Amino acid sequence: MIKSMTGFGRAEVTEGNRKFTVEMKAVNHRYLDVNIRMPKKFNFFEASIRNLLKEFIQRGKVDLFITYEDYSEQNVCVKYNKEIAAEYYEYLKQMAEQFQLENDIRTSTLSRYPEVFTMEEQTVDEKEIWNVLERALRQAAESFVATRIKEGEALREDLLEKLNGMLGHVDFIEQRSPQAVEEYRTKLEDKLKELLESAQIDENRILTEVTIFADKICVDEETVRLRSHIEATKQTLLEGGGIGRKLDFIAQEMNHEANTILSKANCLEISNHAIELKTEIEKVREQIQNIE
Repeated sequence: MIKSMTGFGRAEVTEGNRKFTVEMKAVNHRYLDVNIRMPKKFNFFEASIRNLLKEFIQRGKVDLFITYEDYSEQNVCVKYNKEIAAEYYEYLKQMAEQFQLENDIRTSTLSRYPEVFTMEEQTVDEKEIWNVLERALRQAAESFVATRIKEGEALREDLLEKLNGMLGHVDFIEQRSPQAVEEYRTKLEDKLKELLESAQIDENRILTEVTIFADKICVDEETVRLRSHIEATKQTLLEGGGIGRKLDFIAQEMNHEANTILSKANCLEISNHAIELKTEIEKVREQIQNIE
């Protein structure tokens, strides 16, 4: 099977009073590039998250979103900062003495000053949290890979169809090229007869000219290599796996052969088929960019 580099996955896992929601999406990229967005308090899990994703993804620009909800009533506690309260109290006493004011400090008044009381989250069990998060990540990644495989299968069918169409152009060029040589020989003989009229035509000279022409427009090597590249691409698509980089290289080689055929073409029909061939190769290259 082959995988597209675009995909989407989502999962929710709830355990006790904790709930993790994981969403991930990806687009084409030359390498694996993962962008993680999650609550800052879970930043220490980043390395573990990246290692887990490598089990499922080889290439692509991946955006990962993690949200966390804690429904526990005891997930925060009140902290009393007595040192700060003592400082407030001492300064208030100094103010009362300095300005000869009544010292009416009450506990309720002092408690309202900033940082005297603060809310703090209780320490969480990292292993327990990771167990829940890991399950959510794996479920989202499995869903993500499933969409990639589905799109990858559609890509393969489309590419195989395009490759078969390319073989049709190669067949035509191989069949038409010898005819172009014969047509050149006939035109050359007719022109010489017209110029020389009744004079004897030098068959050896004609043969030499035709041989030179045939050598210039010969695309046998190019069509053989092109056919080989097309078959290699089809075989690689059937084998599957992480084949994107390999297919991209083969497509570049196919484009090189098509360019050479077009440059040698001395026949309108062959030129047209070579142009169509280049167009199909470009379409194939674009599709290959989507394969992991």
